[in-house]
Amino acid sequence: MDSGEVKPFAGEILRKAADTIDERGKQRDGAGQERSMSRTVAAFNAMTDHKLTEEDGWLFMQYLKDARSRAGQFTEDDYLDKTAYSALQAECAITNHNYRIMRGQCS
Repeated sequence: MDSGEVKPFAGEILRKAADTIDERGKQRDGAGQERSMSRTVAAFNAMTDHKLTEEDGWLFMQYLKDARSRAGQFTEDDYLDKTAYSALQAECAITNHNYRIMRGQCS
């Protein structure tokens, strides 16, 4: 049942997700980066008196993409966005907790 089609590797998915972050940033934020969650969470908190953090917002979006990926037909966008949101959540956590990324090293 192999269609002969080459399946994407995880690295390709990560690169496409990174490209998606960059492209959405150019389309929406002007600075060339996806940075809408801080504003989104601030507006949500003001309207509801909740106290979501920016990290919570990115996690919420991952759950949204999970829910969508389990309904209806397969859409690659659900997985690319979820991957991108996970990276943005990690970036936010690293920034908020003053962690340093050790490039080229694994712990």
